[in-house]
Amino acid sequence: MKIARFSSKGEDPRYGILDERDLVVLAGDPMYQGFETTGERVPLADAKLLAPVIPRSKVIGVGLNYAEHASEMDERAGDDPVVFLKPNTSVIGPEDPIRLPAGVGRVDHEGELAIVIGSLAKNVTREDFASVILGYTIANDVTARDLQARDGQWTRSKGFDTFCPLGPAIETEIDPSDIRIETRVDGDLRQVGSTSEMIHDIPSLIEFVSSIWTLLPGDVILTGTPAGVGEIRDGEVVEVTIEGIGSLKNPVIARH
Repeated sequence: MKIARFSSKGEDPRYGILDERDLVVLAGDPMYQGFETTGERVPLADAKLLAPVIPRSKVIGVGLNYAEHASEMDERAGDDPVVFLKPNTSVIGPEDPIRLPAGVGRVDHEGELAIVIGSLAKNVTREDFASVILGYTIANDVTARDLQARDGQWTRSKGFDTFCPLGPAIETEIDPSDIRIETRVDGDLRQVGSTSEMIHDIPSLIEFVSSIWTLLPGDVILTGTPAGVGEIRDGEVVEVTIEGIGSLKNPVIARH
């Protein structure tokens, strides 16, 4: 089941179940009110899809979680996952522009599978990981690469406004252990990988992250990017596609 957050005809954002060409409207936020429907259907053509979740608490990133990506960054993955935080102000939805800040140098795309947390979670064992997950969506962990190298830590380089596109929907029924991730820029294939190549798998990430932070409903965990990251420039369009979820497309605009 694919859950989308959308607006139509200037109304406040609502949630719906994607059903071919329509959105079956939900009675409320599925994280708190389940999947009860109102009976209303909104044609997908009349709706604007929004970021499927705006985290109330945090976006947690995982770095260097694919061996080939770690190699291309001239880094070595450690025994524990590398984790960082992105502010919720970095979140945008499908078709929203990624705005390149002035004077920051190279900015890269990083297509990733994202986990959406569905319940309060602390010290979750890997055996129970699925019980705290609402579903999965697509993310682009946009990164100001020059600043990442200059600062020695990743908060500024990954935390700019618009640097966390999410969408187009949350898929609640998918096996995330071996699904294909692709990133294209203006149609050119840049990244190809599978979640089976993760160094730290999703059960391990849930166990590790929940040992550090209490996870709240709506929190998002970015699970790392495959090899092939590259620069994005003004006027280009970035599209991340994940098997079984869909495609997340965003134009790139320079902020002058």
